[in-house]
Amino acid sequence: MKPTHFLYSESDGIGTLTLNRPERLNALTFDVYAELPVFLRWLDTQASCRVLVLTGAGKAFCSGGDVEDIIGQLFARDMKGLLDFTRMTVDVVRAIRALRKPVIGALNGTTCGAGAAIALACDFRIAADTAKCAFLFTKVGLSGADMGACFLLPRVVGWTKATELLMTGDFITALEAQRIGLYNEVLPAQQLMQRSGELATKLAKGPQFGLMMTKELLNKALNYDLETALEAEAQAQAICMQHPDFKESYNAWKDKREPKFG
Repeated sequence: MKPTHFLYSESDGIGTLTLNRPERLNALTFDVYAELPVFLRWLDTQASCRVLVLTGAGKAFCSGGDVEDIIGQLFARDMKGLLDFTRMTVDVVRAIRALRKPVIGALNGTTCGAGAAIALACDFRIAADTAKCAFLFTKVGLSGADMGACFLLPRVVGWTKATELLMTGDFITALEAQRIGLYNEVLPAQQLMQRSGELATKLAKGPQFGLMMTKELLNKALNYDLETALEAEAQAQAICMQHPDFKESYNAWKDKREPKFG
């Protein structure tokens, strides 16, 4: 499946999806919103891709929905039409979280609005020092709770900071985003893709079944109580112990070599 409204390349088990409207700071269009979840669900079935890196072309990661191509057109829609659109936007986050592979957000620049929500949905966020961030929905008269932000952000940065970010819509620097736990790493822009590639390579060499189970449990545990989580983790580990990767790790340890996971 070759995407039409963004770029995709793959090498050595690492897929790179690039939002590619640099002249518009990679602002999202109806077409991009519609194609992204379809492509991600297809990618979930492709064994050749073990890790996905999500980034943007040019000086921005993603500046959110395109003011001209989307927002201007929404005023002509009735409630059903508006809900059709908002459900399409949240499906992007649903597809990222459901993708049974690690997703690294390589945030190459400005990350705001829907772009911030997409970055939040990634498993890792490695950012250039120019990647200021804002959940700026209230700045345009909308709810700060959009595309899963009210669910995910408090769990990442805490209730107090999430309330501040979602209600004010203000930008924070990349270093501040790292300080509060929103970004895993911040580094000079010219080092971003190299560092993202290093992490992707490490994950691609890892046990794919174990990583898949880890992401699945992280998703489910968002709604678990402690007892449910303990039982779910016990069952997940028992399942993983039946996978060949577990035996390969043991054999590699005995042979004093690096394991070769499936």
